[in-house]
Amino acid sequence: MKNKLTLLSAALILAACSTEQPPAPAGESVAQTVAPQPKMPEFDPSAAPVSQVGFNGNDNVRRFVESEAQNGRYSRNELQTFFNGAVYKSNIISIMNRPGTSRPWYEFQKSNAGSAKISDGRNFYMRHRQVLEQISREYGVPAEVIAAVIGIETNYGRNMGSFRLADSLSTLAFDYPRRAGFFQKELHEMLLMAKEENQDPFWFAGSYAGAMGLPQFMPSSYRKWAVDYDRDGRRDIWGSVPDAAASVANYLKAHGWKTGGRMVVPVLLTPSPQIQAVIDEKTELKHTVGELRAMGVEIQTPIADHERAILYRLEVSPGLYEYYIGLNNFYAVWQYNHSRMYVTAVRDIANGIGADNL
Repeated sequence: MKNKLTLLSAALILAACSTEQPPAPAGESVAQTVAPQPKMPEFDPSAAPVSQVGFNGNDNVRRFVESEAQNGRYSRNELQTFFNGAVYKSNIISIMNRPGTSRPWYEFQKSNAGSAKISDGRNFYMRHRQVLEQISREYGVPAEVIAAVIGIETNYGRNMGSFRLADSLSTLAFDYPRRAGFFQKELHEMLLMAKEENQDPFWFAGSYAGAMGLPQFMPSSYRKWAVDYDRDGRRDIWGSVPDAAASVANYLKAHGWKTGGRMVVPVLLTPSPQIQAVIDEKTELKHTVGELRAMGVEIQTPIADHERAILYRLEVSPGLYEYYIGLNNFYAVWQYNHSRMYVTAVRDIANGIGADNL
């Protein structure tokens, strides 16, 4: 995992498989072992800014070109031509530099998993039910979860973003020092993706942060987990619901989704410093259900003590919290977007569409 939530999600999503090989059979995971990525050149913040000297006049771009020409599949001339065509987007830097705001769950839920989103999700599910359920059977990920991810990422394809990745990733790679290394790697991935997909690198479009298509994959995620499910020779996550849905399922399966497992379970507890310390921990499956029970967490749903979980809370109205544990499949979705509220919203949409109590 782009935002309305889409903007935030695109930036967070974590988002290499060569299409020179035959397309993977329907339902087959495409995640494969790939050669190590070349190390990106050290970013020099003192270099003359691209906003003043252009991309090819910037020292960081020159070092990137040299590195890519030595280690990649582009010549220096091809790369210089690419940067001559890339357009610097100052508005992207303005968006990235806006102070972040943290909304409480009761506001977040209303805009990202409310009744309109669920209603649209049911319509999306019914329109594509046959292929969604087929993908679900093959990957073991509920069709409703796949639809929910697409819904929360792009409002079922309505908001996929219109920035050329050549412009957005080049701007962020060379004029956003705080995350220059990350965006240089994604630019590297996008250039390889263009070669592998036999596409003009200026064709790809997505969010201001470089996330693409119905599932809002970053280029690195696209290369690793995108699937040509409809077997037309192209992993089209922009226009093909089968490809996009299978790509989401493939991502979640690769990140640990277990068929039939729960995502979220409400719990009861009496707040205490120990409980709050656990809630404040990093999101990882650090504790077992048995350990949480021993701390006084009342889990009324039958769950084995050996299952691993996180404990978290959501503000359901001003100053009022409800408490939950997130299980293995919670953590699989969290890999898509590092937000507890995001994962809970995916669960709520999926249940609203018709999933069996995730």
